[in-house]
Amino acid sequence: MRIGVVGYGTGGRHFHVPFILAASTVDLVGVVARAPDTIAKVHQDLPSTPVFPSLTAMLAAGGIDAVTITTPPQTRRDLVKEAVAAGVHVIADKPFAEDAGSAFELAQAARDRGIILGVYHNRRWDADVLTLRRVLEEGRLGKIWRLHSRMDLDQPASLEAGPTGGLLRDLGSHLVDQTLWLLGPVVSVDAQFDTVTLAAGQTDAGFTISLRHESGVHSHLSASKLNHVSTRELRAYGAAGAYVSRSTDVQAQAVVAGRRPLDQMASWGFEPEASWGVLHTSQGEVSVPFEQGCYHAYYEAFSKAVRTGSPPPVTAEEAIAALQVLDAARISATEGRSVRIASG
Repeated sequence: MRIGVVGYGTGGRHFHVPFILAASTVDLVGVVARAPDTIAKVHQDLPSTPVFPSLTAMLAAGGIDAVTITTPPQTRRDLVKEAVAAGVHVIADKPFAEDAGSAFELAQAARDRGIILGVYHNRRWDADVLTLRRVLEEGRLGKIWRLHSRMDLDQPASLEAGPTGGLLRDLGSHLVDQTLWLLGPVVSVDAQFDTVTLAAGQTDAGFTISLRHESGVHSHLSASKLNHVSTRELRAYGAAGAYVSRSTDVQAQAVVAGRRPLDQMASWGFEPEASWGVLHTSQGEVSVPFEQGCYHAYYEAFSKAVRTGSPPPVTAEEAIAALQVLDAARISATEGRSVRIASG
């Protein structure tokens, strides 16, 4: 699959391009960048890759099967529509629309055009999440009661300010998608925000979200960026015991430090043994080795979808479900009430 990347900021440079290059069935054939400093970074990192001033120019050059849209959230909708109209398959960074209603319109446009539209919820391929999914699938906790998912980052400079930013759409997109993937659809949402007033406007800088799932399981998600603490923890409780893991976000740390999966495929994405999860049952405590984290698996799966017509690794419908939860969380936090989500 020949793919172009639109945008070469933090997302494009660190969380897309390295994993496109590591995917064995994908070729990077172009990058859209306009700012002189950004163009210089593309030339430095990817000296043989063409740089285009716009998506329109890249599409006009031809030879592209798919594009990844990784520009700021408020610009993604129009770019996705342009790519779909051109008959090119699309990977949209998360969240791929302003709200669930807008996302549904994009999904319908892609279906009408026969285009595969996927959303880059790459953190399903975190080592800790893959491992917890395996623990749940193996039934090692028995009937599942509840899940706690916490992601605190000491990254005040990376908080996207204003009404189109905030932590709910940033880390919340990841945590909600992971939880839906692990536990299934949600029927109600309760949320609270920690808010700050910044130059760009009121901004949610932390949140707690409680979800009731159709299965009867309940989950509790929380995140922060301004509280000077870094902790990633998953805790799952079931009739047969509990599972607890505290990971280090090893893939994100590696790419930001300049390491690339292509250069170390065999050792990429492995959390240190000290971070492995622990299963607590009546038989005692058992360490559970982590799966290998592998964001590049997303691109290999999307490439297969383009070749075979199979569903992409994260469908637009799954991403819409996550946006419905995020929309409900904002209403809940703003109005101080529980919000129901209609099934179907």
